[in-house]
Amino acid sequence: MKQHMKFLLASACTLVLLGKANFAAADLAGDTERLLNWAETTFPQYFPSHQGTQSIEPWLFRFYPESQIYAGVNKSDNNVYVLGGAFGGSPTQIDSLANLMAQVNNSGGGSITGCDTSTVPAGISYSQSGNVVTVTTNGHCVPAPDLSNSNLCKPPKQTAPSGISLLGTNTVSSSQITGISVTGFPIDIKQIVDATANVKHCTKNAPVETANIIVNSDLCFDVTTAITSVIPPGTPGIVTNPPVLYSTKGTFTAQTVADCFTTDASTVTDAFTGESWFRNKNGSFEKL
Repeated sequence: MKQHMKFLLASACTLVLLGKANFAAADLAGDTERLLNWAETTFPQYFPSHQGTQSIEPWLFRFYPESQIYAGVNKSDNNVYVLGGAFGGSPTQIDSLANLMAQVNNSGGGSITGCDTSTVPAGISYSQSGNVVTVTTNGHCVPAPDLSNSNLCKPPKQTAPSGISLLGTNTVSSSQITGISVTGFPIDIKQIVDATANVKHCTKNAPVETANIIVNSDLCFDVTTAITSVIPPGTPGIVTNPPVLYSTKGTFTAQTVADCFTTDASTVTDAFTGESWFRNKNGSFEKL
């Protein structure tokens, strides 16, 4: 079950960028994310919720069901467009991505300093005050994301080694699982999930701005699919009454360490190279 609860791990995975073309694509995608995040914060009347970015060539875009508005970037001309709702039924060009990013940068907005939120699923919102980041589903239960591909606060990719190693610890302060009951087993599913969420992770070449970051989370995930995929219907002693929901509150903190591989971390990643390691049962680290 622990394998299928990987969406609760606070692990950090970054992509290895190879070649100039890949850097250009990454910059375009990253700027699109920052712009749309900024738009959600600055113009909530048009973009009232955090939505995930979709890709249909040549577009990177988000759709806001409350306002029926599409907003995105055309990769063919690097211009920003909106469509639907108050903007009508034809694509309306706002400006070039470069010009709008200059506006975003001048405003100081568009991103969370310590977290790369570019692949965060819809329904999860972020805010930041000083070095404290708050992550929440705003009282709603959203489909559980696969955090092996998109976790809640992964370090932004680094273009140069920082020499900083940070050991991150996530502590669950309260949690609850509803929609499932277990009888006749000397285990507690919630305790297993909480223990999985509390696994330590260490980041090599971490961004300077993440050294003192604190991430407070208040989340509710619909884990029905994850649970039913590993517990067949009719399993003795286990009764599910969907939806199966996991609510959790916790705090993630990071401390500077000399060497990730001498800590008690379960996983290690390098924010510069994108390399990852996990701890074997014998205590040594194995590269993925």
